[in-house]
Amino acid sequence: MSRSHKIRIHYRQKGTHYTIEVPEDRYILHSGENQGVDLPFSCRNGACTTCAVRVLSGEIYQPEAMGLSQELRQRGYALLCVSYPRSDLEVETQDEDEVYELQFGRYFGKGKVKAGLPLDED
Repeated sequence: MSRSHKIRIHYRQKGTHYTIEVPEDRYILHSGENQGVDLPFSCRNGACTTCAVRVLSGEIYQPEAMGLSQELRQRGYALLCVSYPRSDLEVETQDEDEVYELQFGRYFGKGKVKAGLPLDED
């Protein structure tokens, strides 16, 4: 029997708070939906940043979060669609554009990119 953790979610864009119980072997987003919680998502497989949150406290495990750089993960960002709780958690939804900007802004901000990502950095 896997342990469950209490997850407090602040949905910033809607100004709502949810508290859900999520087993360690279940994705937070999916568990939340099963408990009637309305959260932002799009791809459901860790490739986009629609469901991105900032972890305010607690520990999260997200081995499949391809849409987040290692740097952003280390800064406390997580993708709820592919995140498992490892403790009680408090998270806050983020603006998708904000997360995208944090992740890719350094490329696009330099004006080097016409289409796609740059192949080299000087």
